[in-house]
Amino acid sequence: MNDLAGRTVLITGAAGGIGKAMAEGFAATGAQLALLDLNDSSELASRLGACHRSFVLDLEDPGAIASVVEHIGVTMGIDILINNAGFGIVFPVGEPNFEAWDKTMRINLRGPWLMAAAALPYLKASGRGRVINISSQAGVIALDEHAAYGASKAGLINLTKVMAIEWARFGITANAIAPTVVETPMALIGWSGEKGEKAKKDIPIGRFAKPSEIAAAARYLASDEAAVINGAVLMADGGFSVK
Repeated sequence: MNDLAGRTVLITGAAGGIGKAMAEGFAATGAQLALLDLNDSSELASRLGACHRSFVLDLEDPGAIASVVEHIGVTMGIDILINNAGFGIVFPVGEPNFEAWDKTMRINLRGPWLMAAAALPYLKASGRGRVINISSQAGVIALDEHAAYGASKAGLINLTKVMAIEWARFGITANAIAPTVVETPMALIGWSGEKGEKAKKDIPIGRFAKPSEIAAAARYLASDEAAVINGAVLMADGGFSVK
C-alpha cells in the first residue's frame, strides 16, 4: 500500500485541499505525479520532487482534456487516475438555475467521464490500471438544496460502476469514494458557524472528514492489496448514511 514506485498517478483538482493531500500522500509512496488543476500547481509539484509534473486544465474543455491526457500518457504513462476535481453550488429544486446545473454536470460528471475515456489506452497498457472517482455522500443520500450537486455525484457513482464492469477485462478497476464534508478551506466557508456545528452533530463520529483521510482511502484503492475491489463505493462519512 505504501509502495507505488514507478507508477504514474494523475490527479485532477490537485491544487485544492483534498487534491493537495492526495499529491503529498502519493508522492510518499514513490509514485510520480501528474497534477492537474484549473489553477497552477507547479509549486506543489516542484516541492514534492523533480519527477512530478503540473498541468493547467479546464475540465469544461473536452479538447483540452484529450490533448493533456494524451501528452501525459505518452510522456509519463498513466497507471492510476483520480478524478478529484469538483464544483459545488446549491439551490432549491423549485428555483432552477440553468447555468449552475449545466456547469455542475460538465465538471462533476462529464469531466471524469472524458478523463477516464482519454486515459483508457494508458490504463490498459499499465496492466493494473486504477480509476478512483471522488463522489460524495450527496450522491447516495438526499441533502437539502443539493439537487444539482447530488445528481452529478450520483451519476458519477453509476459511471464508476459501468467502468468497473466494462474495463475489468483489461485489468482495470474502478471505484468511488463518497465523503461527508471535508475540512478544506473552501468547504469550511460553506459549513461554518451554526450550520457546520449542526451538521457535525448529525454525523455519528461528531466531526467532518480530514483531507488526509480521503487521501489514505484513495491510496488503498490504488494499491495491489485492493485489486479485488471493483465497482465499490467507499463511504467516508463517519456513519452519517447508515442512520
